[in-house]
Amino acid sequence: MSEQIAVIGLGAMGFGIASNLLNGGHQVLVTVHRNADNVERLVRSGASLCKSKSDAVDVSDIVILCLPNSEDVSNTITEIWPVLNDRHLVLDTGTSSVSATLVLADRLMEKSVLFAEAPLAGGKSQADAGELGTFVGADDEVFARIEPILKNFCSSTVHFGPVGTGGRAKLISNYLVLGMVRSIIETFHAAESLGIDWEKFYRIICRGSGNSSALNRIIGQIVDENDYGGYVFSVRNALKDSSYIAELIQQAGLGSSMSDSALTLFRNAVAEGFGDLMISELLREDLRSCLSAMLAADEVSENNSDEPDSLQ
Repeated sequence: MSEQIAVIGLGAMGFGIASNLLNGGHQVLVTVHRNADNVERLVRSGASLCKSKSDAVDVSDIVILCLPNSEDVSNTITEIWPVLNDRHLVLDTGTSSVSATLVLADRLMEKSVLFAEAPLAGGKSQADAGELGTFVGADDEVFARIEPILKNFCSSTVHFGPVGTGGRAKLISNYLVLGMVRSIIETFHAAESLGIDWEKFYRIICRGSGNSSALNRIIGQIVDENDYGGYVFSVRNALKDSSYIAELIQQAGLGSSMSDSALTLFRNAVAEGFGDLMISELLREDLRSCLSAMLAADEVSENNSDEPDSLQ
């Protein structure tokens, strides 16, 4: 009999994960979620609906967490703590703080609950298609158990080592991507200020080293579809990831202005009330003056600070 899998968090990523697990013949348990349509679609596809997270976990063997941040992960573990036991394996697929992940692993060890981190690479379309990538941190025996499950929704599964190594690799990956995003936003904001036609500029730089998936998702969608929400990743999530990256960089003693610049831009944007926008929407025409102010405030902040920003 196959293991029963509780999927907690049925947003864009969690829905795709649960759908592909069902397609792979697994028994999937879900709970009420703010996106009722996702729940209804999964139940119609064969998932079992439970009244609460604890009810789902109580009858499951594996618990997959698809949650937005480390705080939500910690709160969820507290909620399901009474029903966790040595039968369970918890798999966190979110991008989390490495220090918080290590604390979580130790906490679960108190009940002999197995744990693995598997933060994901890709977005909603890759989740729906079962073509995500994942940075796995787990003991060898745990990895052997979860690898066949991960392959239901991941086309690339890489085991980096014990818990903590997958999270570090994922954050360093996002360090690269968010640095590129910040550079693209600032470059095209400058291009507009200098009277450079975006479409002509985009078409020519796509022929050179500046071409990237991030450039195409942000600018390609704007010039081809007039879609400023093409990069489906919120400013609030970018701030969260940037904060975790800065924490990791600080702990490793690796000072970096690139991590600071991404962090301060997204923090300024959230402070201005833009947290729920997609990061590509910061280039919207109606936000150009606000973006100028945020970039100016960013520059002042960097010039006036000799120490890395404290993290919340």
